[in-house]
Amino acid sequence: MRGVVALTLRAFPLWLASGCLSCCLATEINQATEAELDSVKGLGPASTARILEARAQGLFKDWADLMRRVKGIKPAQAAKLSEGGLRVNGKNLAGEDAP
Repeated sequence: MRGVVALTLRAFPLWLASGCLSCCLATEINQATEAELDSVKGLGPASTARILEARAQGLFKDWADLMRRVKGIKPAQAAKLSEGGLRVNGKNLAGEDAP
């Protein structure tokens, strides 16, 4: 029993760190895979499919281009996606470079 508790206590910081990192890492929309896009909070299979379909026609130039070409992504949704780590050409919605 002690071994299980000790193993759990050692694994917990790794599990916690992996969860924290996933919310803080930027996801570049022009390079992300389907799975990477699905992992962005606020994106699901339908919106990911629309993004990939639009991206197949050409890379996104900026956030305005993304909102113009992908149905369902309006300013409020774009702000949430940007906060969740989504980037367009390395920039968040405010135009700042990704950390």
